[in-house]
Amino acid sequence: MDTSLHPLVRRVESLLADLPVALALTLPDGRRIGPAQAAVSLSFNDWSGLAILAAGQIGAVAEAYVESRLDISGQMRDVMAVAAQLLPGDPADSDTRWWGALSRWARSLLAHSPGKDAAQIRFHYDVSDDFYQLWLDPQRVYSCAYFRDAAMPLAAAQEAKLEHICRKLMLKPGEKFLDIGAGWGGLLLWAAEHHGVDATGITLSRHQHAHVQQLIADKGLQGRVRMELLDYRELDESVPFDKIASVGMFEHVGRVNMPAYFGKVYRLLRPGGLVLNHGITSGGHRNDQLGAGMGDFIDKYIFPGGELLHVSHVLREMAAAGLEMLDTESLRPHYARTLWGWSDALEAQLSEARRVLTTTSNAAQAEKILRAYRLYLAGSAMSFERGWMSLHQILAARGAQSTYPFNRSYMYNS
Repeated sequence: MDTSLHPLVRRVESLLADLPVALALTLPDGRRIGPAQAAVSLSFNDWSGLAILAAGQIGAVAEAYVESRLDISGQMRDVMAVAAQLLPGDPADSDTRWWGALSRWARSLLAHSPGKDAAQIRFHYDVSDDFYQLWLDPQRVYSCAYFRDAAMPLAAAQEAKLEHICRKLMLKPGEKFLDIGAGWGGLLLWAAEHHGVDATGITLSRHQHAHVQQLIADKGLQGRVRMELLDYRELDESVPFDKIASVGMFEHVGRVNMPAYFGKVYRLLRPGGLVLNHGITSGGHRNDQLGAGMGDFIDKYIFPGGELLHVSHVLREMAAAGLEMLDTESLRPHYARTLWGWSDALEAQLSEARRVLTTTSNAAQAEKILRAYRLYLAGSAMSFERGWMSLHQILAARGAQSTYPFNRSYMYNS
């Protein structure tokens, strides 16, 4: 081995001693360092991986794994415990550099246009319906569940989330309801079937659009439920909606477009109407993605163009658009549990996931996708557990009004 690498190896060996979970490393020259019975092991194919590990650049380590420059073995919870310990600081720390705000604005401006947003949505959601079906619940609700009862299985908690949203919006039969970013139709169909609304959903994913169209036909809901392949900016404003939901969507909008987005929501909503915005928010006040390279990894492999705002920023933008905040609820612990549920489900079916992905991609690309999602799901679960990211449901009304209930009992009582 090159003698110049000795300090790097010693640096890494010193890191191993303080970890909460035993970690072993196999070096490119075949030598092994760390305990013989380690819970997690990393095997490096080149020395650059060792350097980024020593520097705590967890996002770059994740990229090296996706690109097969290193291999990881061990349970995902143990892998994430090691990753958290190797970080050089809090990845949600605010970016206090004087040029930080300008940099975030410029990056947001370049990342978002109708064409780019559509391509970015399809990059993620059109990977493979069968792949998502492996680890999501039967309704494919791809957002934070609501564990109303701590003993709930994930599928029941997703139904509880759908009902929680409908109750917050006080949906009534015959009301015109809009679901912005309707996904695979879970909320759209739940609202129509359980609350009798006239429901419209939009998505930019061709796969999701085709799936929901088929569900509408299968359930005989034509005429009362419709799903459109449409950008939110193109929605007709001539006939307003009584209630609007946006679940797991505004993270794709971009900081630069927030005034236009909430302005659009305002114009789509009748006076006194209600909107519920359910979305991921940042743990830090200024950062729009996680540090230590983790945000860059997600942007490259999972959600290109995704941006996170602090809940205070979201509330400010909603107020500026004329939407009065009525209720805000953090579901951060619920999302940690949701993500671990997805991660566990994927880990239990890795061979089947590889097979499914190879039906739409070559074997090498399928392996990249699978590796990226393994780290994304577990890493996101860890990030919500530790408060690096959060999730808020914000209920708001168009204009000040006093008919809103005086307490929250209507959300919870049968």
